[in-house]
Amino acid sequence: MRNYIIAGNWKMFKDLKESTELIKGLTAELPAPLPGTTVVVCPPATSLSLAAELLAGSHIKLGAQNMSEHDEGAYTGEISWKMLKGTGCEYVILGHSERRRYFAETDALVNRKALKAIAAGLRPIICVGETLEEREKGTTMEVVTRQVNGVLAGMTASDLVSVVIAYEPVWAIGTGRNATPAQAQEVHLLIRSLLTNLFGKELATQTIIQYGGSVKPDNATQLLSQNDINGALVGGACLKVDSFSAIVRSAKP
Repeated sequence: MRNYIIAGNWKMFKDLKESTELIKGLTAELPAPLPGTTVVVCPPATSLSLAAELLAGSHIKLGAQNMSEHDEGAYTGEISWKMLKGTGCEYVILGHSERRRYFAETDALVNRKALKAIAAGLRPIICVGETLEEREKGTTMEVVTRQVNGVLAGMTASDLVSVVIAYEPVWAIGTGRNATPAQAQEVHLLIRSLLTNLFGKELATQTIIQYGGSVKPDNATQLLSQNDINGALVGGACLKVDSFSAIVRSAKP
C-alpha cells in the first residue's frame, strides 16, 4: 500500500486560543486514522505544549517548524531538540524556503540540523526547491540536485529511514501560482532518482517525498495521484479545519 504524510505548517499564525480551536476542530473532523495516511500539525513554538495536550489520544502527530543545530547554550531565541521532544514533537520542518530566504539558512546548516534531529529521534521534514528566477533560467534540476546532495550529506541508509523530503517550488508558495501536477512530478522523480543513486532503489522507493507549493483542496487529488508524490506540506490551507481535512482525505493509498 502506498503511504502518505500530510503535514500542516502553521507558520506564524494562531495564538493559544486559536490553536485550541483549530486542533479541536481537526480532531473532531478527523477522529480516526485514514489507512496509509499520517497527519502532522506544526503549530508555532508557543503552542506546542498545548497542542500536545489537545492531541493526546489522537492519531494526529505533532511537529515543530524549526530547530537549532545546538543541544543547548547561549543562543537567544533558539529551540533545541530536547525542548521539542519534551513537548511531544515527533517531526520537525527544516530548511523551509522562508528560513532560507529570511534567515540565510544554507544547505550545510540544514544538514547539521537534520543529523541532529535524527540522532534525537525526531523525523525531519527537509525542504528543497527553486526560486522563480531559477525556474525561469531553466536551472531547477541543477538547484534541486545541489540541495538534495547538500542536505543529505553524511547520512547513512539508517538515517534516511527517518527523513521526509518536501519539494516546495518557492515561486508557488503564497503567490497564487501553482506548479502543474506534471511539473511537480518531474522534480519528485528527480529527487527519487537522486535517492536511488545515494541509497539504493528500495530505500528510495520507501522515502516519503511531499509536495509543498500552494496545496489546496481543489488541486490536492491531482497532485497526490502522481507516481512520486506521496505527501503534502500544506501552508495556508492548513489553517482552516475544512480545507486541511479535505486535503488529508485526498490521499488515496
